[in-house]
This record gives sequence, structure tokens and C-alpha cells, in this order.
Amino acid sequence: MTQTDHKSVHVIGGGMAGSEATWQLVSAGIPVILHEMRGVVETDAHSTDGLAEMVCSNSFRSDDSQKNAVGLIHEEMRRMGSIIMAQADAARLPAGGALAVDRDVFSQGVTKQISEHPLVTIERGEITGLPPEEWDSAIIATGPLTSPSLSQAILDATGEGELAFFDAIAPIIHRDSINMDRAWFQSRYDKGETEADKAAYLNCPMDEDQYNAFIDALIDGPKTEFKEWEDTPYFDGCLPIEVMAERGRETLRWGPMKPVGLTNPHDPDVKSYAIVQLRQDNALGTLFNMVGFQTKLKYGAQTEIFRQIPGLENAEFARLGGIHRNTFMNSPRLLDDQLRLKSRPGLRFAGQLIGVEGYVESAAIGLLAGRYAAAERLGKPITAPPATTAHGALVAHVTGGHIVSEKHGFQPMNVNFGLFPHMDTPKFDAEGNKIKGKAKTPARKMAMSARALDDLAAWLAE
Repeated sequence: MTQTDHKSVHVIGGGMAGSEATWQLVSAGIPVILHEMRGVVETDAHSTDGLAEMVCSNSFRSDDSQKNAVGLIHEEMRRMGSIIMAQADAARLPAGGALAVDRDVFSQGVTKQISEHPLVTIERGEITGLPPEEWDSAIIATGPLTSPSLSQAILDATGEGELAFFDAIAPIIHRDSINMDRAWFQSRYDKGETEADKAAYLNCPMDEDQYNAFIDALIDGPKTEFKEWEDTPYFDGCLPIEVMAERGRETLRWGPMKPVGLTNPHDPDVKSYAIVQLRQDNALGTLFNMVGFQTKLKYGAQTEIFRQIPGLENAEFARLGGIHRNTFMNSPRLLDDQLRLKSRPGLRFAGQLIGVEGYVESAAIGLLAGRYAAAERLGKPITAPPATTAHGALVAHVTGGHIVSEKHGFQPMNVNFGLFPHMDTPKFDAEGNKIKGKAKTPARKMAMSARALDDLAAWLAE
């Protein structure tokens, strides 16, 4: 490790948040000791010991920085030198308007860049309790699969009653086992700049009878059960597909199986009742994952039920769906606006552990935690990004903006424009035309995004 005048910051966890926090620190000249237990202690969901391994999906969701809050936070991260965004762009796959990546290439890129940095020391092994006091600056970014011993240590230190909720993984299918006499390539509403983007998804259509039989099979199929977790709630943004089916027969038709914006070239005059979409999962285009099909169905039931889908009659699964335990804190009560534990300011938390949901959000919080810790080491003033930015809106919400009640408690949050300060809809567009009707919502989002990037630039200039 290169010698510097600064004491190391310890980062616990090499996922999205920990990797991003590490990169922001070393980019500011602060040495980091990165602790990652995988390679010594495995988890139920990971399959490698690489940094920033993607588990649930290979997508960072929308990359539209003008009309989507997720795309906006992508752009903000790029402007702050994010390693996660840089490697995601390098490993990008066709995905319409989304940012999907070859997950192996992505993780390998992050791992290489961090492990080869002269200010980084990677220590493999489990941290079983809170960091010792001599670690005067540490970031815990252990994510949704925080080990039981560390979870218990956090519980003991915070007095919280629980730190868990369920999450589920979608299946991945071999491309050459999909029946292209029934399926076709098309992105919804033909979104995307390139022809590859406009044909980034494989679509499998269902008529009404097929859909209803599928719903019955989902509801009746045997599920994995974990009795000790029975009281643990699901996060609505990552519900198992069979749980959605149980909430109402039409739920899936207006969720991941909505039939809008797609035309079946095999039968263009017939409107599909429901459509299952699959998204490319690797650069070779040999694997596709089932969009929105996280599941806790037992393995035998998955193959039987999913092969009822037209086009997947002979599907071969590279990975079946599964279920794992997620962990998050009551951050509005426990953390200050610099992501520090109120009872121990030398300890910061980042990523999904603080109650943000999704790869992008986790990395964004890691980015802020790293920047805060670096500023602290350098003796510089620490200011939060403006609440008008995606980063500022998200961190403000989870550290104090969310209303926590005994009835509803605190639940994870994705970044969305509902977290931003209000902004009136512009009355006229750039050409001077009056904005009205359905154009008002996208116009307002575009104005909020422009404001966010302007305010971010001013904050960075400080």
C-alpha cells in the first residue's frame, strides 16, 4: 500500500456500496482497508468472491436522466466519478432504455480496478461485531446479506427489534431453449436509441385462458418456507411473483406481465392478454433472465410452472429462482444526516443496510458515505448534496424524511421524484409552446432533472 499522511478508513463489505465508498475514499487520497468475508465465509445468494457481485438482476434499471429519477441518479454518479457507473457502462448490454450489464464482466472490472489501486488493502474474513474503537472511521456496507453475528451486534448497539425482510431471485434461462416460433424480440414501445436496444427483450405472449391457468399454478405451487422468518415483511419493490398473484388475479397483468407497447409479429392482429418478458443477462446473449419473476417456488414447481409459458415449453434453466434474507436498519431514528450512527459518530452505514432498495441506490449511498469519510479525514467541511438532487433527496428521506409510525414502521425506498422538493410544471417548452395535458408530467420531471444537475454542479464546485 502506498504511504500517505492519512490514517486508513475501514470499509466493511465489498458489494455495491462498499466498493463505491472505497473508490471515493482512495480517489481523494485516503487509504482504505476493505473487509470482505466472501472467499472465506459464503452467503446463500452469492456465487463468487468478486466485488460488487450482482445477485437479483443484471439491470441498473432506467438510464433516462431526463424523465426518470433512477436515470438521474446514474448521471449524478457519473459526474462524481463513480466506479460502479464507469464499470456498468463498460459492461453494458442492449436493454432498451435500461442500463443492463454482463454481471461477470461488471464485477470483474470493479474487482480489478479496486484491488490494483495502491491505496487499497483487501482483507478477506468475517467481521463478527462492531468495529473496535481504534477504527476511528469505519463504514459498514454489508448489504442485505449481513452475517447473523454482525446483525446481532448492530441490534445490540441500537436496541432495534428486527433488521430483516424477504427478497427473492429471478430465474435465468438458456437462450437457445426458447421457442422463437412463439417468442419475439422487442422493447416495450420500441424504446432505445439503437436497433439492439429496441429489440432488447424476448417476449412470450399469453391468451386469457393461458394466463388464468398460469395464475392458478402460481398460487397452488409449493413454496419454500422459513418458519423462523414468518413475521418478516416483503419489500413491495421486489415481491415474489406468486405473492403478487395472491394479491389479485389481475395484479401481474398490470405489473411485470403487462401487455402494452408490444406487438406479436407471429399474430399481429391478436392482442396478447399478458406478456412475459426476458432480458439479456450476459454479453454473449446466451442467457436471459425473467423480468420481475423473483420467486420462492420450490425448484421442481418452477420448471413445471414456467414451462407453461408459451415459448418456454422446453426452457432450460441456468439458474432457478431462490429466496434470501435482507437486512436494514431504522435509519431515520439511528443515523444523522452524514450517515453516522448517532450513538457512535465514527461509524457510518451505507447501502441497502440503511433502507435504500436497489443496486443503484446502494451504490449512491456508498458514494456519499465515502465522500463524507474522506472530507472528515482531510479536515474539510461536510455538506450534504442539495435535496433537489437525486442523492440529496434519497439520503434526506432515509435519514429523516420518512415518517415512521408504530403501525407502518420504516420500509426500504427506491429513488423517485416523489422524494424531491416540489417544483411547478413549466408553462412553456423550449420552443415556446404551451405545455398542457399529458405533456405536463414529463415536462415537470425534465425540469426537476435539470434543476438537480445544476444544483449538483454548484455543490461539487464548493
